Amino acid sequence: MNILILGGGGREHSLAWAVKQNPKCDRLIVAPGNAGIAQIAECAALDIEDGDKVATFCADNAIDFVIIGPEAPLAAGVSDVLRANGFVVFGCSEAAAQLESSKSFTKSICDACDAPTAKYAHFTRSGPAKDYVTAQGAPIVIKADGLAAGKGVVVAMDVATAHAAIDDMLGGQFGAAGAEVVIEEFMEGEEASYFILCDGETVLPVGTAQDHKRAFDGDEGPNTGGMGAYSPAPVLTDAVARKALDEIVKPTVAEMANRGTPFQGVLYAGLMIKDGQPRLVEYNVRFGDPECQVLMMRLGGQILDLLHACAEGRLSDVKPNWADDHAMTIVMAADGYPGSYEKGSTINGLQDLPETSSEMTFHAGTTDKDGAITATGGRVLNVTARGNTLREAHAKAYAMTAQIDWPQGFFRRDIGHRAL
Repeated sequence: MNILILGGGGREHSLAWAVKQNPKCDRLIVAPGNAGIAQIAECAALDIEDGDKVATFCADNAIDFVIIGPEAPLAAGVSDVLRANGFVVFGCSEAAAQLESSKSFTKSICDACDAPTAKYAHFTRSGPAKDYVTAQGAPIVIKADGLAAGKGVVVAMDVATAHAAIDDMLGGQFGAAGAEVVIEEFMEGEEASYFILCDGETVLPVGTAQDHKRAFDGDEGPNTGGMGAYSPAPVLTDAVARKALDEIVKPTVAEMANRGTPFQGVLYAGLMIKDGQPRLVEYNVRFGDPECQVLMMRLGGQILDLLHACAEGRLSDVKPNWADDHAMTIVMAADGYPGSYEKGSTINGLQDLPETSSEMTFHAGTTDKDGAITATGGRVLNVTARGNTLREAHAKAYAMTAQIDWPQGFFRRDIGHRAL
């Protein structure tokens, strides 16, 4: 099989690493890729949000299967164009991508199928939005309605912070993504991520994870795209997972099918769990980043068979084979992230790190400049390890970070603290 993966972050590096282990993978191209991906696959310069260009590239390179990593190409309808051109694609349609690209759309789906979620209101003007916040009080959650690269959420512990967030979002901080805001009640509990493959009808759970959104130790500092993750998530017990599937995921998939927009791809349900009851925080329509890294570390080469079956509507014929293991990933980010940060610093020591089925450093924001690996993004590396226990995975991953010489970077030293 000739396979094309769209994307260039840590998620796509881990997907490429896992797919490459499957003997059905003959040729692997990743667009645009990064310095780490270039060590295991071909990289191609391609506008991955232009469906016509991607379709032409696929035809020119005899691509048999396309895996779409990030949300932006999905929201841009790239999967629709590829399917119309006869290609087998893992990734939902533009219409179904609204589950991530519009928080108000997701809330309307939850309303229609009675999926438990936070009480909410939807606004396009700051005056009514602020009045609502004042009436509700804090803590309260302010969300940009559209795609904001994981940064369009403010958990405001006081009314003044909530009002400032409304001003920022409706004032253009996130461009079109913040032209509308959704304001939600603050949900207490423990957050976890549940990943489910859907082929339009069949749903197949493929793993659980917990990530750390705050920038600094002790869950302090601003929200980020994620500073680390581990799998499985202890709070997502079999009973809680079953409830989430029956009360949230399956009703959502049925409602999407009823609307004529069946969901095909991976549904990432962000859940808040309290007293054994899950409620939906948000949906994403792609693998989370960095949660994907720990899932791929645990699943390995079988992921290609699972994704291909999903794309071809054969999910009922397959199931994941889980080992009784644990994985952890630690994000190394550029100083200043998630705010402004400098690009171009050199990272040393990577060549001496282990690269095995249980230890791997996935690149998120890197490039190769004259033979030196340099940082080009906010989140730059995902140091990932697997073990028989979470403590073993933790020890391996942190031992690897100690070998990386990058003074311009930082990482949290307490990933997995809740479970440990």
